[in-house]
Amino acid sequence: MVFNSLAFVAFFIVVTLLFFVLPHKYRWGLLLAASCYFYMYFLPVYILILGFTVVVDYFAGIYIAKSTGYQRRLFLTMSLIANIGVLAFFKYYNFLNHNISLLLDGFGYKDPIPHLEILLPVGLTFHTFQAMSYTIEVYRGHQKPEKHFGIYALYVMFYPQLVAGPIERPQNIIHQFYEEKHFEYNRVVCGLRLMLWGFVKKLVVADRVAIYVDAVYNNSHYHSGISMIVATCLFGFQIYCDFSGYSDIAIGAARVMGYDLMTNFRRPMLISKSFQEVWQRWHISLTTWFRDYLYFSMGGSRKGLVISMFNLVFVFAISGLWHGANYTFIVWGLLNGLFLVFERILNPLLKKIHALLGKTANFFRILGVYFFVSTTITFFRAQTLDDAWYITKSMFTLKTGGFYRGEPPTAFSYSIFAVLLLVIVEHVQEFYPNVKIINNSNIVIRYAAYVFLLTLLISIGVFNGGQFIYFQF
Repeated sequence: MVFNSLAFVAFFIVVTLLFFVLPHKYRWGLLLAASCYFYMYFLPVYILILGFTVVVDYFAGIYIAKSTGYQRRLFLTMSLIANIGVLAFFKYYNFLNHNISLLLDGFGYKDPIPHLEILLPVGLTFHTFQAMSYTIEVYRGHQKPEKHFGIYALYVMFYPQLVAGPIERPQNIIHQFYEEKHFEYNRVVCGLRLMLWGFVKKLVVADRVAIYVDAVYNNSHYHSGISMIVATCLFGFQIYCDFSGYSDIAIGAARVMGYDLMTNFRRPMLISKSFQEVWQRWHISLTTWFRDYLYFSMGGSRKGLVISMFNLVFVFAISGLWHGANYTFIVWGLLNGLFLVFERILNPLLKKIHALLGKTANFFRILGVYFFVSTTITFFRAQTLDDAWYITKSMFTLKTGGFYRGEPPTAFSYSIFAVLLLVIVEHVQEFYPNVKIINNSNIVIRYAAYVFLLTLLISIGVFNGGQFIYFQF
């Protein structure tokens, strides 16, 4: 079930009303049943895969806590193999098989392993990583094993963040399912506001911009380099608003019921002054997951500059592979890792330039960071490495041709208006936090903001039921 559908609106209203009507002791059962229904709305049979990993990790957590020495590592390893194995089969089987076939062809052999038509379960990598967080934290002694099977299953399957995060840690969410939640007017309104802003991001910005971006990227040979630059920069806003919009709706829906999910985005677009800052603000639940469980486990920055740089690039390459079974994603991850490495090397020089130019340097740094990050997103968006290279080359050589304005012509104007509105709102939120609009204490200003956002949704929102980009991951 997608958030941007009437089915979800009805689902959310019914589940929320039942949640507050039912006694506390029955609420976990309601939320678990609702989460199962929410997931099965996509493809019912895949609930069995989710159920398999839930059962495996539930018992793994109990036995890890009971055991000592190598047995603890054994149970953790079995849990990780089960989770990664499911992920590898459904997401990477054909990718790996294709590369094995190419290798064998080079030696004159035929690959005996068949190609399979496998449909990737929605949000598989998200709930797989969340499940692995649990067993790792139990192994490290940071989380007690959850004895209540239903509560543990709800931790993995909680419907707001089930298919696209945030990827929660057990310490943050499991204890909340035991706490009795009461209807709090201010909290409910706060959650609904966040959901409204999330819908604006998705329907008014992301899906509106997608019309232009898809037209250019799907027919790149017919468009000029300038058109590709514009489409690439707009795609940065599309993917940001698509994903952060989902996160806002998820966090808001949970907040209405009294649950706190972690912040997943902190306004990275045209605010970040460095590549490091981008990744401190973007998909925080995933970047901290890789930092805590992979980067630090490899030694982080404790083993010298060269090793730390290798670790950084390696982790970003794995992050790219996490996003999809395609070399385009791997190259995207490698490029972002290399940008971070070059930034560290050039940091002394950048500081001198900043001291020389003063605040003016921030303006150019923000634009430069956004442009180069957007350039790497070309590899994220393109279907093949050849397509990505062609688009990148066309941008930097300013390939000749007319400037594409979109069909109909108003589509491009709406896209620019939506992006400018987003940039203004997020700059106010970032640099002028005391300026309140949608949550202003003055009822006239507050309701005027509600009416304005709802009018935007109705007038230029795209209501075609388009799926969220990160559902494919």
